[in-house]
Amino acid sequence: MTITAQKFKPRKFKLLKTATLLLALGSMSGCTTVAVMMLNEMQLTQLQPKNDNIYVLGDLNSKTFKQMKAVTAANPKIDTLVFTAMLGSLDDETTFAMGRWLREQKFNTHLTAKSVIASGAVDLYLSGVNRTMEKGAKFGVHSWSDGSKEAADFPKDHKAHQLNLNYIVDMDVPADFYWFTIYQAPADSIYWMSDAEVTKYGLTTAPITHTDTSGNIPFNDFEKTRLEILEGD
Repeated sequence: MTITAQKFKPRKFKLLKTATLLLALGSMSGCTTVAVMMLNEMQLTQLQPKNDNIYVLGDLNSKTFKQMKAVTAANPKIDTLVFTAMLGSLDDETTFAMGRWLREQKFNTHLTAKSVIASGAVDLYLSGVNRTMEKGAKFGVHSWSDGSKEAADFPKDHKAHQLNLNYIVDMDVPADFYWFTIYQAPADSIYWMSDAEVTKYGLTTAPITHTDTSGNIPFNDFEKTRLEILEGD
């Protein structure tokens, strides 16, 4: 697989264990693209069906879409993805293809009171027909970079914006949300949105609730991953 600058955006893996591993691989190989390709050959996403939900933990990569199709095929009654602790994605195009497929399948998406999602995980969350959130969940956004320029360095009518912008609009989210993300934080940082901002940009399709179903999250390493994300910026 060839990864171009447009497909590979540092915003998708910039912190924590994935970033640490990427830097280590890049140092050994002398080529960041090779490092990304190696990470794309690993299974970085955990998917756990439980009742009517699929719980999702970890980073998204080129393998996640196949995993998702396999789990949903084996559990045809499931209609909701619950995002737990997710930093982002290694491949925009694959993530967006998966998001469009999830929308076609009429999946819903949900965040528990302790869910933490950032970057490409936010993009995937937007695929839900119904998008719900419990108070306490966190959305992290930032700009992307092509390796030399930040998104905000390109004029608004530049084609470099289209991959991300078209996806957001296709998910029935205002284009303003895309422009908001690229100006709030550079690619090497994270901006944590307020509940008011989440509501303003229509990231959820229903009011934020005060319930807390985080005790149902079935991953032993959820708390550790969650803390790493929150402390990593």
